[in-house]
Amino acid sequence: MPRPLRTVLTAVAVTLLAATAAACGDAGGLEGAGSTPTATSPAKLWPNLAPASSPAWDYDNGEAEAMHLTAPGGDIRRVPPVDLVRREIVQHPGDYAGSKAPYRVTARRMADCGDKPAGSGCPLLKAYYRDLTGDGKPELTLGFRLLPGNQTAVRVYTVEAGRVVQVMSNNDAVSGVELAGRSVIIHAPSDLADYEYRFQWTWDPEQKVMLLTHDEMLHIGRREHDRGHTGQPTPSVTP
Repeated sequence: MPRPLRTVLTAVAVTLLAATAAACGDAGGLEGAGSTPTATSPAKLWPNLAPASSPAWDYDNGEAEAMHLTAPGGDIRRVPPVDLVRREIVQHPGDYAGSKAPYRVTARRMADCGDKPAGSGCPLLKAYYRDLTGDGKPELTLGFRLLPGNQTAVRVYTVEAGRVVQVMSNNDAVSGVELAGRSVIIHAPSDLADYEYRFQWTWDPEQKVMLLTHDEMLHIGRREHDRGHTGQPTPSVTP
């Protein structure tokens, strides 16, 4: 008496599965990787060590500076970026004035920034406008070359009660800059091959300044100079 069709199909399926399992085993099937390591919580060291009450060095955090300039209509876009750099030069003569000032060439080359388009020697970079404070109004992110060296100044300006206030100031050998949300992200080269520094400055509504919220070293793979790059970082800003 013939077996029911379902019984026949079941028998065939079992046979095929057995053959497949045997074939997989012969070809190197899945194998156990061993036991999973047990998760451990961070171990707190030196519990009796008295905690420090002040930082060991200045992180350049929490500092705002009035630029002694007004913004017509409270709009930072109506303040010429070149005026802001010239105002900084006036307010920080130790950095820009005199034959021994570290950024003396920047001050001299600002004369090339007066015309439109600016002269080739102008150290000022393109200005970018984006709301970084969350108040619905744009802030100004500004960059300019610090000469005769190879650093770039990155500044952020906002308007408070009609007056221009600098809420972020950073000088570094910059290889790239990004704006993301309420943050300014600065990339800088490292002495270690295949690594770069990444600094993230984020707006703090309580302190009313941009704070350095992340400072890390990242692995980025082979450097550009391995493919013909000259090794001199070129500042770039991504809106």
